[in-house]
Amino acid sequence: MKIDPTLRALADMTRLRIMRLLAHMELAVGELAQVLGQSQPRVSRHVRILCDAGLAERRKEGSWVFLRSAIGENRAPPLGAAAARLLAVAERDDAQFSARCAEDRRHLAAIRAAREASAENYFARHAAEWDTLRSLHTPDAPVEAALAAALGDGGLGDLLDVGTGTGRMAHLFAPRARHVTAFDKSPDMLRLARTRLQDLPADQVELVQGDFTALPFGDGAFDTLLFHQVLHYAQAPEVVLAEAARVTRPGGTVALVDFAAHDREDLRTSHAHARLGFSDEQMLALLSNAGFEAAPPVALPGKPLTVKIWTARRTAAPHPAHKRATAQEHRS
Repeated sequence: MKIDPTLRALADMTRLRIMRLLAHMELAVGELAQVLGQSQPRVSRHVRILCDAGLAERRKEGSWVFLRSAIGENRAPPLGAAAARLLAVAERDDAQFSARCAEDRRHLAAIRAAREASAENYFARHAAEWDTLRSLHTPDAPVEAALAAALGDGGLGDLLDVGTGTGRMAHLFAPRARHVTAFDKSPDMLRLARTRLQDLPADQVELVQGDFTALPFGDGAFDTLLFHQVLHYAQAPEVVLAEAARVTRPGGTVALVDFAAHDREDLRTSHAHARLGFSDEQMLALLSNAGFEAAPPVALPGKPLTVKIWTARRTAAPHPAHKRATAQEHRS
C-alpha cells in the first residue's frame, strides 16, 4: 500500500461508508448499492477505486462479485491497519459520520433477511433428498460431538473447511479458530454458507470459491483442515489429500468425516458420490502417502451407513514419485 492512493481513495463519503460496511460483513456489489441507495454502476466505480488502493478486495462467485475489506486494525500491512483504526476512530468521534454509519448498518438487516429467505427456499427445494441421505447414517449431533472430541481441547488456529456446503462446520468450530476459511466449488453453497456465517466478525471468516484438487492457497497456510462428508465426491482423493498436505503447516491436523466402505450404488446416481465410502486401509494409505500420520479412526455405526472420523497430523511432504503418479493419474 502507498499513502497517496490510500488517502485519495478515502477522500469520499461514499467510499468511507463502504469501508465501514465491509468492516462488519462481506457484501455483494448489488447489496452495497441497496444499502447505500445508489446505482450499481456508481457503486462499482467506488469499489474499483478502493480495490486499486488496496483497501478492499473483489471475489467473483458465479455471476456475483463480492467485496471484503483488505485492511484491519490488527492485520498487515501497517498502513492498512492505521487506515482501519482511523476509520473506527472517525465513526466513534465524528457525530455526523457516526449517525450515517449507524443508518447504513440498520439497512444491513434487510440484506441479512434476504439471504436467510433465499437459504430457506433452497433448503425447501432440496429437503427431501437431504432427509433421505440423513436417514441412512448416524444423526448429525453425535457425529459433530465425536469430531470435536477427535480434534482435542485446544485451539484450531487457522482453519480451512473444505467443501463447506452450508457452512455448518465452519460455524460450529469458529469459536475455537483464530481464522476460518470456508471453501467450496459451488456458488450456491457459498451463498448458503455466507448466510450462516454472516454474524461472525468480518475479519475472522473468509469465503473462497475453488476446486479441492487445486487449492488457491500458499504452502503451509493452515493449522487445521476439515473435510466433512466431502472426500467421497473426489474422483482422485489422493490428489485432494496431496493438496491438503501442501497447505497444512508442519504439525497441523487434517480431519475427515466420511462413510466407511459400503455397497449403496444408488448414491452414485442420486447424490453424485464418486466413492462408496472408504475402508480404514484405503484412508490410512491415502493419508500416509500424502505426508500425514493418522490417529486411530472413530466409527459411528448407522443403518445402513457407518460414519468414520479419521484425523491425522502433518509430518512430511508426499514422496516425489507419489506426487508424479497422482498428478499423471489426475490428468488422464
